[in-house]
This record gives sequence, C-alpha cells and structure tokens, in this order.
Amino acid sequence: MEKIASFTIDHIKLVPGVYVSRKDYVGAEIITTFDLRMTSPNDEPVMNTAEMHTIEHLAATFLRNHKEFGPKTIYFGPMGCRTGFYLLLAGDYESKDIVDILKEMYQFIADFRGEVPGASAKDCGNYLDMNLPMANYLAKKYLNEVLVNITDKQLYYPE
Repeated sequence: MEKIASFTIDHIKLVPGVYVSRKDYVGAEIITTFDLRMTSPNDEPVMNTAEMHTIEHLAATFLRNHKEFGPKTIYFGPMGCRTGFYLLLAGDYESKDIVDILKEMYQFIADFRGEVPGASAKDCGNYLDMNLPMANYLAKKYLNEVLVNITDKQLYYPE
C-alpha cells in the first residue's frame, strides 16, 4: 500500500504552525485541509483528550457562527496523535490566508468562560470529558507562541 500524504511529512522537523495538508477536488470545488499543529510532535507532551474535546467544541462553534467562514467550514476536529487539529474549508487557500481567522478563533477559546457549547448529555456522546481551563491555556499558548508572529517555517511543511 502507498503511504498517505500526511505520513510523508518529516515529523522530526515539524514545528507548531499552520500548514496546508492537502487540497482535494469535489466536483469543481476545492476543499483545503489544514494541519493546525499545536505541539511539537515526538518532542512535547501531547494534549489530553479533555482539553482537545473542549477546543473542538469551542472552535467548531466559533467557525460555524463566523460570518465569512461559517458557510465555508466543512470540518474541525482532532488529530489522532493529539498534537493538533484538522480544519477543512471549502475553497483554495494557503496557510497565510487563514492566520487572521485563527487568531480570532484561538483568542475566543483562550478567553471563553462559562458553559462549553454542546457539553451536555443530550448534545454530546462524552460531555464529561472536558477541561476548559486547560483549553484556555493551550489556546493562549498557541496564539502567542505561533499565530501572533508566525514565520514561513510555521506556514510550510519542512523539506
């Protein structure tokens, strides 16, 4: 079997950033998949499921309610390795194109207080697995250490 594209990225050289993982055609439309890498793979501890689950709920809520990106959001969800998230948008984008919306989104998550949207037995299959304080912390860390002064090294996969 052929290796899938995401397994061909050198995870030893990969740093936290915003990367175009792939672009797929669905009919005449392009879907851009982004790799939102929040931790350094195989170097830093991975995120726990509770904070990832919380970030997922908050990010999905933010994106789906965004005036411009709401209709373009196909999916936001965790990577199995727990080092980041995938964001799928309808349209042909480059990493630099979404930095501003990611800054807004991660600021929203960093500042969020109160009831996490969808965190109830009626709305979610694992609603007790949430950690809002840690989600706030990780969002602020990613915002300040990656998004605020993002470099080309954090926008393009390593060669």
